[in-house]
Amino acid sequence: MESEDEDSLLGESEEEYSELSDSELQEAFAKGLLKPGMNVLVDEPKKSVNNVLFLCQCCLAELRKDLPWVERLDLTNPPAEDVLSKAEGKAPNPTNGDVNAENDFQREMFFYRQAQATVLEALPLLNKHGIFTKRPDDYFAEMAKSDQQMQKIRKKLISKQMIMEKSEKAKKLREQRKFGKKVQVEVIQKRQKEKKAMMTAVKKYQKGMTDKLDFLEGDQKAGKDSAQGPKKVANKKGPNAKRKYKDQKFGFGGKKSGKKWNTKESFNDVSGFRAKVAHAKGGGKGGNKGKGGKQNKRPGKSVRKKMKSRS
Repeated sequence: MESEDEDSLLGESEEEYSELSDSELQEAFAKGLLKPGMNVLVDEPKKSVNNVLFLCQCCLAELRKDLPWVERLDLTNPPAEDVLSKAEGKAPNPTNGDVNAENDFQREMFFYRQAQATVLEALPLLNKHGIFTKRPDDYFAEMAKSDQQMQKIRKKLISKQMIMEKSEKAKKLREQRKFGKKVQVEVIQKRQKEKKAMMTAVKKYQKGMTDKLDFLEGDQKAGKDSAQGPKKVANKKGPNAKRKYKDQKFGFGGKKSGKKWNTKESFNDVSGFRAKVAHAKGGGKGGNKGKGGKQNKRPGKSVRKKMKSRS
């Protein structure tokens, strides 16, 4: 029964406490009428504000330092005026808003003119503050790299140069070897050619085709020529002795039959006709000469027939 009375009192108290003020609630909590879990503290949600402009101003205020211009050396300039285009009467170059970022020429020209304007404004300011803008004649700039690093670079360059010189020497030696082999082959071919010519000359002499022994004096002539020194000899064009011998023996090739036939041109050509030679009246280059250049005294065929009939 007592528990039921307490529950009824608590239910009433809860209804009452819902409409009570803070002072009344504090008195009820002091008496022990309030239990844990009946009242929960709820935090209010924070309102997130993304104020980008304010944040940027705060960041710039933190980065900004009140330093003189000599320490900062910052300038913001529009592009310089294009004097050349004005003088030539062309359309002026575009300003900052009209530059096409995709056009390389316009973009680079804009950078150039902006740098030109910055220089024109910065030089007077630097001279005003006593800052030198030209390098003195005896200016010595220390290198960023140490001496050890430069020595390493020097050694590397020298080694590369040595390697290149060795490769060039090897290339020259290879070329000289090729040239030496070529000269050696030419000398061997020349000796073989001389040997063949000498053998053909010997064969001709053995067969009785010639009575000259000039081929035996070839070595002596070569020795005299080498002793006198190198001389310019004209290249003689024409067939060699072997070719001449074969041409004389077998002919020149081609058609053999009918080569003595007369043609219209050869019949009308009488430039080589000689009456004295044809009628054997003079001692010219006729076919009536025998060996030793003596005239053939044998009578003709008709005379020999008459002589035969008489006998």
